[in-house]
Amino acid sequence: MKFLNLNNRPSQWIMLIFVSFIWGASFILMKKGLESFSPMQVGTLRIFFASLFLFPFLFKRLKKFKKKDLKSLLIIGFIGNLFPALLFAKAQTEVSSSLAAMLNTLFPIIALIIGSIFYGLKTERNKIFGTLIGLIGALGLVLGDNLDFSGENNLYSLYIILAILFYAVSLNEIKYKLPDLDGITITIFAFSIIGPFAGIYLLLTDFTPVFSNPDALQSLIYIALLAIGGSAVAVTLFYHLTDFVGVVFASLITYIIPVFAIFWGLFDGEKVTLLQFVFMGIIFFGVWLVNSNNKKRKPNNSH
Repeated sequence: MKFLNLNNRPSQWIMLIFVSFIWGASFILMKKGLESFSPMQVGTLRIFFASLFLFPFLFKRLKKFKKKDLKSLLIIGFIGNLFPALLFAKAQTEVSSSLAAMLNTLFPIIALIIGSIFYGLKTERNKIFGTLIGLIGALGLVLGDNLDFSGENNLYSLYIILAILFYAVSLNEIKYKLPDLDGITITIFAFSIIGPFAGIYLLLTDFTPVFSNPDALQSLIYIALLAIGGSAVAVTLFYHLTDFVGVVFASLITYIIPVFAIFWGLFDGEKVTLLQFVFMGIIFFGVWLVNSNNKKRKPNNSH
């Protein structure tokens, strides 16, 4: 983004918070889409619409494609985008959007583990301590919201955890396996790969029962907003941000998303309490702690 110099930390924070703001709405939009469509339909429609949105930008980027990058692009496309879209949609048939957002805060920890084991990422004590503090704050938001877990099938939370694992693999793949590609190009290539698969599934799907529901068109609009905002735009901006920051900083987004998810939830009848603001403060303390040692380094962490 030309109006932001992502070589400096303040601009990186602005980008991180902006993407969090968009992704914070994804959970509510998924829930609205599921009112008329099945989880598979919501997930594939999300990917297909996002692919259509990005398709016009593909041709100018084709010259950057290299055969050696295909494996990584397949991992990012399927494991980093298509499968999580399906898993989150499936999970939210039984798990509330608020709980889904909170579970998403596991991502920094999983990203650290994946990066350390498979990609040689060096972890420092303050990063681990900070992620744990942030996670405590996020879990406190769930408990402080007085959510009733008794009516939910908590096994569906495993779908979210698996999706987070896939996200962690994808992010590390971007950082350590595709140093020659910028984040925007990676997004366009990844969605160009998975878009046709989503389209084929949709062609084989019977939408007749769906559109017998008078609210189906409204649900489709919600899914379109989810696709363009939550996938095409947000993923592009996030992958672009990874050109300038490390995995740990990028993964902090999952601590900020639940904060915005709560505010987005106000439009869906959810309440915000004083106790929730306390736990938000704990989250941001964890974020600061994880990132505090970076002050001694140069802002530009690009390849």
